[in-house]
Amino acid sequence: MKFLRWFVLGATLFFLARAVQVHWQEVAGIELNARLFGWSAIAFLITLLAHVWSGVVWLWILRFCRQPAEIGWVLRVYLQTNIAKYVPGNVWHFYGRIWAVKSAGAPMDVALLCVLLEPLLMAAAAVAIAIAAAAGGWLTPSASWQAGYAVLPLLGLAIALAGVHPRVLNPALGLVARIKGQKGEAIVRVERYPWLPLVGEVGFVLLRGLGFVAAMAGFVSVGWGTLPLLLGTFGCAWFLGLVIPTPGGLGVFEATAIALLDGHFPAGAVLAGVAVFRLLGIAAEAIAAGAAYLAERWAS
Repeated sequence: MKFLRWFVLGATLFFLARAVQVHWQEVAGIELNARLFGWSAIAFLITLLAHVWSGVVWLWILRFCRQPAEIGWVLRVYLQTNIAKYVPGNVWHFYGRIWAVKSAGAPMDVALLCVLLEPLLMAAAAVAIAIAAAAGGWLTPSASWQAGYAVLPLLGLAIALAGVHPRVLNPALGLVARIKGQKGEAIVRVERYPWLPLVGEVGFVLLRGLGFVAAMAGFVSVGWGTLPLLLGTFGCAWFLGLVIPTPGGLGVFEATAIALLDGHFPAGAVLAGVAVFRLLGIAAEAIAAGAAYLAERWAS
């Protein structure tokens, strides 16, 4: 698995380096102006809001798992651990949250459920947005979506939504419990579908997508007609960056976004927009983590 992780990271970085080499003159020719800085500021604020919103959704997940928590504590834990996703291994933010929930008094299996349910819901939300854009013909040429394949987007969405259904989650939780030697009432069970957290994660992915649109708007003309394309591209690229094992999805998101937007916008502008979005995202996460740390110190 470690070899696969480094292979994927190396391959995606090679792709990005090759794209930069081919289109470097286009990127270098982009002018830094007030419009670029204005849209970048908007993208940063939207991205920062998205991360705070994601912390609120995690509060809903904790309550869904019947774990009482105060929103201030949840936001401090969530935002401080968020930056750890860029550490090699791409699991340390999860570890930090599991440790925090367990330290608050929850059993280990409940802490695992509270933390691991979040990326499942995020993935389902991102897939739903990407599939909606693809079904509308925005991600691919409309001619490729023939009548015989019209059912595929709905099938993909059904699979994504089924992944967080109690009938899927409970057998998995039961298997984990049996491995740990738990029996009967000690086994954690999900009693209902997590609709509210799922809707919240859709809102999170849409906010991140709007941040991506704002970052791109600093380099290309963005209108209502291109909004579904950019949001669908973000959903697909962000999903792949979430599930493919590289730190914080580095490289995977960029490579996917560049490939999907090829032919729709100038390659140099796409490269620059994707790079600015990544930098703004890291900056927003770092500032949010720092603010959460200072708030924790102030509270203590």
